[in-house]
Amino acid sequence: MEKTIDEAIQGSTLQTENKNINKRNLYIESYGCAMNFSDSEIVASILATEGFNTTQNLNDADLVLVNTCSIRDKAEQTIRKRLTEYNKVKKTRPHLKVGVLGCMAERIKDKLLDEEKIVDMVVGPDAYKDLPNLIKEVDSGRDAVNVILSKDETYGDVAPIRLNSNGVTAFVSITRGCDNMCTFCVVPFTRGRERSRDPHSILEEINELWQKGYKEITLLGQNVDSYLWYGGGLKKDFEKASEMQKATAITFSNLLEMAALAQPKMRIRFSTSNPQDMTLDVIKVMAKYNNICNHIHLPVQSGSNRILSEMNRLHTIEEYFKLIDDIREILPDCAISQDIISGFPTETEEDHKATLKTLDYVKYDFGYMYAYSERPGTMAGRKMKDDVPESVKKRRLSEIIALQREHCRYRTEKHLGKVQEVLIEGPSKKSDQQWMGRNSQSTVVVFPKEKYQIGDFVNVKINDCTSATLIGEAIGHSPNN
Repeated sequence: MEKTIDEAIQGSTLQTENKNINKRNLYIESYGCAMNFSDSEIVASILATEGFNTTQNLNDADLVLVNTCSIRDKAEQTIRKRLTEYNKVKKTRPHLKVGVLGCMAERIKDKLLDEEKIVDMVVGPDAYKDLPNLIKEVDSGRDAVNVILSKDETYGDVAPIRLNSNGVTAFVSITRGCDNMCTFCVVPFTRGRERSRDPHSILEEINELWQKGYKEITLLGQNVDSYLWYGGGLKKDFEKASEMQKATAITFSNLLEMAALAQPKMRIRFSTSNPQDMTLDVIKVMAKYNNICNHIHLPVQSGSNRILSEMNRLHTIEEYFKLIDDIREILPDCAISQDIISGFPTETEEDHKATLKTLDYVKYDFGYMYAYSERPGTMAGRKMKDDVPESVKKRRLSEIIALQREHCRYRTEKHLGKVQEVLIEGPSKKSDQQWMGRNSQSTVVVFPKEKYQIGDFVNVKINDCTSATLIGEAIGHSPNN
């Protein structure tokens, strides 16, 4: 699930346990999707063993790493502007080294070194274990690049350092890469083929997080429903596996159940799902265990079958609606959120109206909506003309956003008068006299602080709401505490 750029930009901070022996300061900024933020925690862990503390002060940094998003042109332009800020700091700290990580690094590789003279190092998402060697190269005065995609790297053996952590919620990565090849998406080219992480290492990480006091985890992947563990290897090679491997293979629904049973009092979320890969087994497991949250992020992208075909989305809108109906039947209180692209190549007014009809049919709890941005290297970028005028894209996007806001309000009003369990994550952004947390449906809830603390599960009576936030009063601790 992707965040807006304003939400995504943040300096990650943590002083590691090696503080008394580490000699250099690392500053990490993360942009884009949750996977990038999870990867930054892996990077911090790898570099902690190499003598780096992390800092939230850019002016104290010896090494700056920016973990980049390449999903839209706007994201890349934001990162390029940010590099100019690093350049200003470099003038006062000549020894400062700057590296670009992530999808943008993978996509344009050497261009970053040629066009952005401040960049010393370019590292793709599968090359983070090579960072110590690359830093040695940079320290010796040479530029360093490693953007080779791996077929087996999952970082399952790296214990992430939790950056900017509230001590309550954490990401747990379960897959890397994607095989779906949607024509608009750069992920298969920047993160490679799908491969799944050993379930035992996933459960170990969940158990360790619980022991450290964390109360909620999000199982994370580009497409979590494609999770498949049969002893290692790419998903595409499963047919070559032995009969024993096939018989004992673990699917996402199996993994979800294993996680729920491992820590019955820990909340479990997951993101992101793909309509063509989600099975009813997953929905049934969600219904079976109270600690699995009632929220599914289910990107639709368009309501037009013709556009879905052009996008290489391997489902029809009728199949999508059937999945929605099944979810509503099995989990009536489940929140559903979306991703939608406005103005995909060849999109007509009729295609746009089909997307609006889709919004009316589902009435999503919330969503992430964007105008189409051509990404070089994708099938759409190579084969399709970006022929929808920007003014039309923006107008259609505005109509989509306006309708989604109506549905957000419709959904939040459904919570009025109810008592809901909320996990306190921190202070409200608007008032230091209120706590903020989320209910099972991932809707933000605010209420007076009173005697409660961060990390408490609290029963909250919902008295009021906006289109995005529930407002209530705590009536006591939840039995989950």
